[in-house]
Parts: sequence; structure tokens; C-alpha cells
Amino acid sequence: MKIIDKYILKRYLATFFVMLFLFIPIGIVIDVSEKVNKIIQNKVPFGKVALYYVDFTVYFANLLFPIFLFLSVIWFTSKLANNTEIIAILSSGISFQRFLRPYLIGATIVSVFALLMGFFIVPKASQGFNDFRYTYLKGNNKTRETTNVYREISPGIFIYVSNFNAASQTAFDFSLKKFDGEKLEYIINSDRLQWNKADSTYTMVKYRKRTIGELDDVIETAPSKDAVFDFDLEDLTPVIYIAETLTLGELNDFIDKERERGSSNINTYLVVLYKKYSLPVSAFILTIIAVAVSSMKRRGGMGMNLAIGIGLAFTFIFFDKIFGTLAEKSSIPPFIAVWLPNFVFGILAIYLLRNAKR
Repeated sequence: MKIIDKYILKRYLATFFVMLFLFIPIGIVIDVSEKVNKIIQNKVPFGKVALYYVDFTVYFANLLFPIFLFLSVIWFTSKLANNTEIIAILSSGISFQRFLRPYLIGATIVSVFALLMGFFIVPKASQGFNDFRYTYLKGNNKTRETTNVYREISPGIFIYVSNFNAASQTAFDFSLKKFDGEKLEYIINSDRLQWNKADSTYTMVKYRKRTIGELDDVIETAPSKDAVFDFDLEDLTPVIYIAETLTLGELNDFIDKERERGSSNINTYLVVLYKKYSLPVSAFILTIIAVAVSSMKRRGGMGMNLAIGIGLAFTFIFFDKIFGTLAEKSSIPPFIAVWLPNFVFGILAIYLLRNAKR
């Protein structure tokens, strides 16, 4: 690695981390100002608040790191351009492609770090961040899919509940159907299904079972009946942010399990999975765009480069959020929705890079 590579790489990483550590306290201050009244009103222990802001720091940094990276590259590259350092470098015979190499090395370092964070560290921070919000600030009533829950819990066995109360661990209008191929074997119905944590059983109130026979059906009823089922109500009604709290291996297993059960939230989980990979890739794309935009001297100086950069950064965020939401709420495939912003901005990066070389 030559001196120029070390010089640019050092500026790349130093500016990125300085900008990251400058914006995180600002984010914390804004968040505190918004939530301090509810924190005081709910008498949240100081230790819980402190842990929340540790998790908030990791969550916030992971969420916005491509934007911080983008703005930091524009900042220090614009300074190089204004000081005519880039002109001197290119005039010495170094090609623009060669000039770009330390930037790509820096993007690789940041992306690998972000990838590992997203796989193993961010999930734990996300769980603490979301648990605090829903426990102390929003309440638990919005954290689960609690109405019209329909799942295939194992091959040929389907269950349905019209409503689920997470606090009391009770499901209402419970129904279980067992199929052998396309043939229905039996149906179990009860008005209420209560989870018994002490012995890991379920109590069915107003139990009714119909076994389908060749000639006649067999009907069994009871005021209540205890049973053991191969499912957990917590698994059947996971919190809406569960995918964010799982490591890579756990998330893949969870998605496979939910796909077999016919979960209606499968697209939401897939968006979380694909973003773990697409977010680090965006660091390369945004780095190339930032260098192409800020490597030439402009009449407006650094301010003009920053204005263009901020505009592009917020356009990227807009596309990313819009397509992510569309994947969760519509029929757009999650893979396409998550990777489309990178694809569009990748084309933009190639176009800007060609113009910058000229």
C-alpha cells in the first residue's frame, strides 16, 4: 500500500467514525427530549433507561451508517478537491480508477464490520431497544398479531384462534384440524384455550371433538379438558419485531418455520433478512457516488457538494423505506424490493463515475 493509499484510507475511516460519534449524541438528545415525559410518568428505573440508550446507540448507528459514510466521504473528498490535492494526484499519472482504490478498501472494512454487527450484535441491541419502547412507552397491545391467527403447526395439522390475549396467555375460539393427505381425520374446538405455564399444558374450555368415520362421526364433549400440544402460543403469535432480534442462523430457522406455518408476516421477516446483506453493499455504492460527486472543484465549493450529497442521501433513504414497506404490505417480492434501491443507485454510481473520469 502506497503513501497516498494510507493517507486517503486514514482520512476515510477517521472522518466516518468522527461523524458517527458526532451524530449519535445528537440522536440521543433528540430521543430523550421526545421520551422524557413518558419515562418520568411511567417511573422507569434509571438502569433500564441507561441500557436502552446503549442499545439505541447500536441500533441508530447500524440503521444510518450508510448515510454517515456517504456524508463523511463527501466531506473529506471535497476538502481534498478544494485544496487541489486531487488535481495533483491525478496529474502525477495516477488514473481515477487507481485513485478510487483506497476508498473501496475503506468501504470493504466498514462493510465487513457492519455485516458482522448486523448478524450478531445488532439483533441483541434491537431486542433491548424495542422491548423498552413497547414495555414503557407504547404498551404491549401493538406488539403481536393477535386476531385471526391461522397456522400449520406441523404437516397436516392446522390451528385457528380468533383472538389471542398475550397478557393472560389465552386464545379464544380455538380450532384444530388434522388431515391425512386431503382427508380430514378430526376437528377439535373450544371456546377458550388457556396456557398452563406450571406443567406446560393447555386447558380447553367447552371442549368438543369430532372424529370423522367411514359411516358415522364420533363426537366427544367435556366442560373442560387438559391436553399437551406441540406448539407454544408465544411461537404462534410472535412479537412484530421478532425478526430484528434474531442472529443470522436463528432468523433463517425462524423464517423456515414461519413459512411452513403459513405466517402472514413472512414478507416482513424476509425484508429484515435481505437488509442484513443489502445494507453493507450500499456502502460501496454510496462511496462511489460520493467520490464522483465531490472529487471535482465546484463554484459553490464544499457547500454545493454537501447539498448534492444530502439530497442523494435522503433520496436513497426514501427509496429504501418505500420499497421495504411495499414488500411488507403488498405483493412485491421482498428480495426485489430490498435490492432495487441498490440497483438503481448502482446504475447512478456507474454513470457519475464515468463522468468523473472525464
